[in-house]
Amino acid sequence: MQKIDAHLHFWKFDSVRDSWITEDMAVIRKNFLSKGFKPLLIQNGFIGCVAVQANNSEGETDFLIELAKQNSFIKGVVGWVDLQSDAIDERLEHYSRFTVLKGFRHISQAEEDRALMLQPSFVNGIAALMKYGFTYDLLIVPDQLGFAKELVALFPEQKFVIDHIAKPNIKNGILDGWQDDIYSIAQNQNVCCKISGLVTQANRTWIRDDFIPYLKVVVEAFGFDRILFGSDWPVCLLAASYNQTFGLLKDFFSSFTSEQQQQFFAQNAIQFYNL
Repeated sequence: MQKIDAHLHFWKFDSVRDSWITEDMAVIRKNFLSKGFKPLLIQNGFIGCVAVQANNSEGETDFLIELAKQNSFIKGVVGWVDLQSDAIDERLEHYSRFTVLKGFRHISQAEEDRALMLQPSFVNGIAALMKYGFTYDLLIVPDQLGFAKELVALFPEQKFVIDHIAKPNIKNGILDGWQDDIYSIAQNQNVCCKISGLVTQANRTWIRDDFIPYLKVVVEAFGFDRILFGSDWPVCLLAASYNQTFGLLKDFFSSFTSEQQQQFFAQNAIQFYNL
């Protein structure tokens, strides 16, 4: 079975730029580059991955594009561009020259304005993505799901994917609110969901059963043709190894058909990102 990791990161650690990586996150306060990841990919039978931005800058986008040029296993890049810029068309025209660049993401979860994605300037940027065939990753938390639903409804032909199942409060076992909003946004057929980033939303002493209620909701809401596997490496290392992160979902999906597993672990990512 082919497998694609649809969500991971690479960086050269910078304590100022990467200030979100605090001192209590010592395990990821260092460089994470392609050389360190390739063995993990091979060990677990993956044929490739999608590298996703971890910093809101075009420099980050350029860094990931260059890394992909050097490593054929990086099948796609999700970068950053200023969607609110008056020069958005010019920037997208520039980036459309790089075939490995598949889409963009903004770190919306950190914005003081929780509804920034609905500001006219931001909406204008999303509208521009369609012209160039770029996807958009929604990095949001539960209180932003309602705003995200409004956004995706404005662009029924635009491809959206929710990262990390919108980061529910797994640590405290909270489903209320998040569950209803996931079912609601999933009614928009242009929205997919990455089952990723789960372990860092749970207690550090997590067990497999902690995640099952959330997995069941996402699978039921989106079906097998709109869910993607992502490890969120190296961020996952805060709570689990790469093998544990993959193994958790491998075990859960083992009860489903081989065709459904193929969709989740590879085919949906290939289709969504046009890999």
